Amino acid sequence: MPRLSPEHRLPEVAAAAMGVFRANGYRRTLMADVAAELGLSSGALYTYVESKEALFYLVFAQAFGTFADGPPPLPLATPRPEETVELIRAGLTRENRLERLRAAVSRRRVDDPRAELIGIIEERYDMFERVWPLLSLVERSAPDLPDLAEEYYQRGRRPLLDLLARYIDHRVRGGYFRPVPDTVTAARFLLESISWFAWHRRGDPDSSTITDEAARATVIHLVTAAFLTENS
Repeated sequence: MPRLSPEHRLPEVAAAAMGVFRANGYRRTLMADVAAELGLSSGALYTYVESKEALFYLVFAQAFGTFADGPPPLPLATPRPEETVELIRAGLTRENRLERLRAAVSRRRVDDPRAELIGIIEERYDMFERVWPLLSLVERSAPDLPDLAEEYYQRGRRPLLDLLARYIDHRVRGGYFRPVPDTVTAARFLLESISWFAWHRRGDPDSSTITDEAARATVIHLVTAAFLTENS
């Protein structure tokens, strides 16, 4: 079998780096760890990337299709910190579709609140299923990278929770949803119910028998039962 050129091994390097970063976190990951995962010497890894910062960038660039038109010059140069954060922001923004939720918040009356809520649940569920490894990597690395933490939590997740809370408040006031003690907490309950079954259960050994189909159907069933009134 012909030996692959460094350019053609970039996806393999990115996949190995993702696994190590997710396991160890950003600060504790060493270039030697990723090299060992690939069966390379530490020096050989520098054929592909100039630094750990470049390796971290490579993981997201590969996942988001940055090199779709062709591989970059190697070794991949060390990016500025803001370049990596911007890459992650742009990639997750493309994946984080909120069309159904935004449309729901924009209207006060709804003909079929059950279908609307199911659509919002599925919109979130689909996103988590698509990109949960990247989200896991971001959450694992955020404690070591304050700029990334600010982008992910303050500019990403918190506005989403605010939007969900507004949606729940509108539907409670309209009589479509059961009253809740606190809409902010209810929004977190809704988001975490979806994210746990679409994403976090995958790392839980006691959940290995739960199929993807059963997880999705159960979330839809229980969340709609929890929020919708009997007449909705």
